[in-house]
Amino acid sequence: MNKAPKKFQVDQRLVYPSQGVGIVKSVEEKVFKNTTVLYYVIYLDVSDMTIMVPVDKAMELGIRPIVGKDEALRALELIGEKYESIPSDWKLRYQMNMDLLKKGSITDIAMIVRSLYHRSKVKELPILERKLYDSALKLLEDEVSCSLRKSKEEVETLIFTRLETETETKAGADTDADTEADIEADTE
Repeated sequence: MNKAPKKFQVDQRLVYPSQGVGIVKSVEEKVFKNTTVLYYVIYLDVSDMTIMVPVDKAMELGIRPIVGKDEALRALELIGEKYESIPSDWKLRYQMNMDLLKKGSITDIAMIVRSLYHRSKVKELPILERKLYDSALKLLEDEVSCSLRKSKEEVETLIFTRLETETETKAGADTDADTEADIEADTE
């Protein structure tokens, strides 16, 4: 029998980067190729789908807990910062963004949203990139919503407000504290 340590508990919310935010419904043993394997049974609200993931493969797949409030606020701050231009070749851009999505941190997801949002203001995104943008945006909304305990509508408004009012990166810790305080005020 496979005795991988369980990182997630039943009823715990988590992020499966390529799939969305989910909740662990149960942990079950199943026989696979004559070996008993422990599985997380995860319900994904975004697709109304229940999936089974082997406990010992969860980390390898990038499955992680929902971030804390500070990280969620940092992601919101990041999408409002000045961004570097990205390659004009959409295939290269798409591959770079897919790699970020697979890494799956909330800051990587925020970077995808920020860069593709601003790129879409210059030129319409190709279909695959548009789908990637929509997926990353939904994932960011869902995770920040869970982390800050805000409605998805409130979080969506926060995200687009930050995207529309891109701020210049300013020097000094006081400015960073002011920006974070502004975001917290918006979330209350």
